[in-house]
Amino acid sequence: MTKVLITEALAESGVELLRKEFEVDVVLGLSPEELLEKISEYDGLIIRSATQVTAEVIERATNLKAVGRAGIGVDNIDIEAATKKGIIVANAPESNTIAAAEQTLGLMLAVARKIPVADASLKSGEWKRSAFKGVEVSEKTLGLIGLGHVGAIVARGALGMGMRVLAYDPYISEDRMRSMNVARAGSVAEVLEGSDFVSLHVPRTPQTMNMIDASAFERMKPSAYLINVARGGIVDETALYNALKEGVIAGAALDVFKEEPTTESPLFGLPNVVVTPHLGASTVEAQDRAGVTAAEQVGIALRGLVPMNALNAPVPAGEGAEFVAQFAGLCESLGGLLHQLTDQPGNALKIEYRGEVANFDTRLLDVSAQKGLLSRMVHEPLNFVNTPALAKERGFKIETSRSSESADFTSLVKIKLPSAENGGESAVSGTLVGPRMRPRIVEVLGYTMDIEPEKHMLFIRNEDQPGMIGRIGAVLGEHGINIGNMAVGRGEPGSRAAMTITVDEPVPDEVLQELLAIPGFSEARAITL
Repeated sequence: MTKVLITEALAESGVELLRKEFEVDVVLGLSPEELLEKISEYDGLIIRSATQVTAEVIERATNLKAVGRAGIGVDNIDIEAATKKGIIVANAPESNTIAAAEQTLGLMLAVARKIPVADASLKSGEWKRSAFKGVEVSEKTLGLIGLGHVGAIVARGALGMGMRVLAYDPYISEDRMRSMNVARAGSVAEVLEGSDFVSLHVPRTPQTMNMIDASAFERMKPSAYLINVARGGIVDETALYNALKEGVIAGAALDVFKEEPTTESPLFGLPNVVVTPHLGASTVEAQDRAGVTAAEQVGIALRGLVPMNALNAPVPAGEGAEFVAQFAGLCESLGGLLHQLTDQPGNALKIEYRGEVANFDTRLLDVSAQKGLLSRMVHEPLNFVNTPALAKERGFKIETSRSSESADFTSLVKIKLPSAENGGESAVSGTLVGPRMRPRIVEVLGYTMDIEPEKHMLFIRNEDQPGMIGRIGAVLGEHGINIGNMAVGRGEPGSRAAMTITVDEPVPDEVLQELLAIPGFSEARAITL
């Protein structure tokens, strides 16, 4: 009989759901060594955050077909190893959206009405009504930076309390915001300047790290409050401490921190701060919902189907599917690259397929390109099932064209994205080369290139003159950044040129600024794929 192992506490309803079809063992508190010994017996595995599903566990899992994570984060699962072995990994991405939204609203009210300090004062034997005069949220403006699933629930709650809601999310269509009775902001700055309460709902990425810094606090009203139940690291905690201490803003409420666990932050000593230890998903209902969802996902996978929340769904069968599947990673890289090279990207993605690949069903590649784009925009882990739905929700339109002719390559994929900033269109192209079908980027923003995409890259625009490559090498060398590969493209000799460089680690912003300070360099962007 098909067997499922559950290593952490799960809702009993989820366990019973699986027991209707499978043999289920609930063994809590397994050590890593014990898990390695037992895993070969099981077809399915359900975990929370404590169990580490490492490459070694995957290697020992000779019968494993599915891993279910009762929650959203999958940092404790080696997805690459699971994918190589054909094991489906699925999570419960929406299980905590209501809980996180309610935590956001609760913290907003707590800091506005000074509830925690009033509670502590009264319990210590004091009765100081006049010391804890708060502010009402009714008729105030709540500014949301990010309007995904959690942000949308927060917006509904705020509107129900008589608040106005202003949101910045360039990936949500204007029609969608209008239908939610949410005013659309054109920038983060507009939200900061126009809101009485600012709530963050963006993922933690290199682009959002410390996005709320000292300059952001200077833009906020002195009477404004900041709420963060999203991710630690989005807020510069030192800058927040200074802003609160100096009265730049009125208060803050935080559920997440850059370093967790933490018990010694200077923020904890301020009376105008409300803090909780990452409780966004900590409700009975959210934990139960996550467990039931994980059980459902594993059950579907063990029946031979693709679960809705699969993070590494297998390629569908069909003529040419194996050939087309080899382009999926390339298309995802192209999507991620294009997004990071386009300022204020629009929502009309164009994909051109040329040559042999154009003769097959390329819907998988359409989704792969969208997945690369959306992965920089959303909290939710993306897969080939939920990506189209999320793209549609954000107003993304996709237009494909195909031609069996390809002048320079057997197959070529080109993707284009309009830029709302200048009305132009950005484009990147790629192909697969050699017997191992290795991915190659062959065009970047009109420049002919030839470079294999890597996790960390650097894109440079410069004047076409001697010594430019050496100057880049010198700057990166001074900062200990090792170059893996480099491709150079240019227009007419002596006019414009560009470089795409792979590096062993992310290029910090200060290095980009140092490059831009050198005469002849006009653009420098760090890329993370």
